[in-house]
Amino acid sequence: MNRVEAVLFAAPQPVERLELARIVGRDASIDLLVEDIRADLQRKSYDVVSVAGGWQMRTRPAYASVIEASAALTERRLDLTRNEAMVLASIAYHQPVTRGGVADILGRDVWRDVIGALRDKDMITAGPRSPTPGAPFTYVTTKGFLKHFGLDTLRDLPDLEALEDAGLMYGHFDAASGIPIGAAGGEEADGQDEEGLSE
Repeated sequence: MNRVEAVLFAAPQPVERLELARIVGRDASIDLLVEDIRADLQRKSYDVVSVAGGWQMRTRPAYASVIEASAALTERRLDLTRNEAMVLASIAYHQPVTRGGVADILGRDVWRDVIGALRDKDMITAGPRSPTPGAPFTYVTTKGFLKHFGLDTLRDLPDLEALEDAGLMYGHFDAASGIPIGAAGGEEADGQDEEGLSE
């Protein structure tokens, strides 16, 4: 158990089952060892969580505001514009999907710059070619996406209908302002807004 905990503590990325089996032997139950470690950490500010097909030590969500306020952390944060977040959510829930497919979901064209920015941030990558005419690339999310959002698999994504009911997903835009229906504030739309969606 201490060996597994030491590796998880030191590893900057989620550690997969095969890696842990190498240090404790294939006959050991990795799941039981992780459960024992989690039981020992119940009163700590961090926990072992399933992320991107492996396990990783992470601080508990209750301490997010404390970490955010701390000047001691210099780790690069992921900054997404509103439009990048909307494109990313569309890809996450409908992958594999083409750029044109994302445009159909959002009701507006999606500029290549937005796709490029999400690729640069390791949130999406190219998927299989679409069987439609011209065989355009599709896009899928990456392990980096799972790690950033603390998901073990895509099955852990929040229920899409629940998000729509809560007004957190926008499938269409107000024609005059270019603002997603239900959103507060936003940019004026004049052909293309500054974040990469166009009429």
